[in-house]
Parts: sequence; C-alpha cells; structure tokens
Amino acid sequence: MAATYSFDVTTGVDLQEVDNAINQAQKEVAQRYDFKGSPAAVEFKRADEKLELVADSDFQMQQLFDVVQSKLIKRGIPVKNLDVGEIKPAGGNTVRREVKLKTALDGETAKKVSAFIKAAKLKKVQASIQGEQVRITSPSKDDLQDAIKALRGEDFGVELQFGNFR
Repeated sequence: MAATYSFDVTTGVDLQEVDNAINQAQKEVAQRYDFKGSPAAVEFKRADEKLELVADSDFQMQQLFDVVQSKLIKRGIPVKNLDVGEIKPAGGNTVRREVKLKTALDGETAKKVSAFIKAAKLKKVQASIQGEQVRITSPSKDDLQDAIKALRGEDFGVELQFGNFR
C-alpha cells in the first residue's frame, strides 16, 4: 500500500505576543508628546480576541493605530490577520476603533484554499476542510511542496501557516 503524506493549512496569532506588543504600545503612547493629556488608550480583550483603540480625533486614531501596528510587526504578528473596524464616534468627544484578531481559518477562507488546490491541477493532491483547518494530502512529498509553493503565491486575506507534516 502506498503511503500518503499530508500537511495542515491554518492561520492564527500568538496571543501572548499580541499582549506583549500592546504593552509596548501603551508605554510608547504614555511617553509620546502628541498624546500627552489625551484619553488615547489601547486595550487588549484577550477573551474576545480583539483590540479597542480610543483617541481624541481621527488623526490621533491613525497615529495610535500606526504605533500599535508597528509593535505588532516587530513582534512577528501578521498584520493580514487583523480585521480593522471603522472609526466610530464615542462619548466625551472621542473616537473608537475595534480591531479583531483572526485566530483561525473561517469557513469562507477554508473553501477558497480548498478550491484553489483543486483548481491548481496538481497531480493526486487533495484538500479537505476539517473544522478550522484544511488538510492537504498526496502520495508524493514533492507534490505537497508544490502545493505549499502555490498557496504561498496566492493571497487569501490571512497569513497561512503550514504544519503537522506527516
């Protein structure tokens, strides 16, 4: 019987690294002159997997978001996995923005990945959706490498991670 090899396609963010990045961003905001005396704040709601940013104005919100984004990038958090919400007015002459973290492949993205593998016409490579991941199987390791190369070349709106090679 021929052996079949496989790997899983997932996405996610390290919540501890996000926490560290937000702590660094909060320290920088507290030190910066352009944020002195303003209610600018960043809050990480770990249970809801989202960030809440509060600032005085749209301009200050953009500055705050740039600080947060730079700290996330330095910590190795893929910015593609951020679902950035709209700037909304909040009480007390402030604005609020919600940024959700994509910690797993949603059904829509999993279908896109699966359809892409099928459309790539790789020999004997099959994709199956298993919850929050897509399992790619093939009797040839070389074909799996080709599948990874093809997936890396395509944009699915999230940072794909490949693991669980067997």
